[in-house]
Amino acid sequence: MKKIINTKNAPSPVGPYNQSVLFNGILYCSGQIALDPATGELVMDSIEAETHQVMKNIGAVLKEAGLGYDDVIKCSVFVKDMNLYGRINAIYAEYFDEETAPARELVEVTNLPKFVNIEISAIAGK
Repeated sequence: MKKIINTKNAPSPVGPYNQSVLFNGILYCSGQIALDPATGELVMDSIEAETHQVMKNIGAVLKEAGLGYDDVIKCSVFVKDMNLYGRINAIYAEYFDEETAPARELVEVTNLPKFVNIEISAIAGK
């Protein structure tokens, strides 16, 4: 059976979806953008600040499910500008140990919700 997991510590969904779904011990996290859940405002001072907020939002969803960054199996990263790759990667690396980092793809897209620069979804489990 699937279990819906949402937290007030990450942005509320703005459509017919949930922050995450737990199924057979695997957590499927919806894409997160840099919305500050406390204020509802986008954090877009820099790509570094934006990426940190996205990762904090993912962390809040993981925590609600009893998981952490070490439990992430795969991430999908969507960016508006591939030229930001190095700066995004530097922040991303602060959340994962290189030796046990999850599988990942990073793709450039034309646009993202609310015209942000980055969105990340994750799959996690124990």
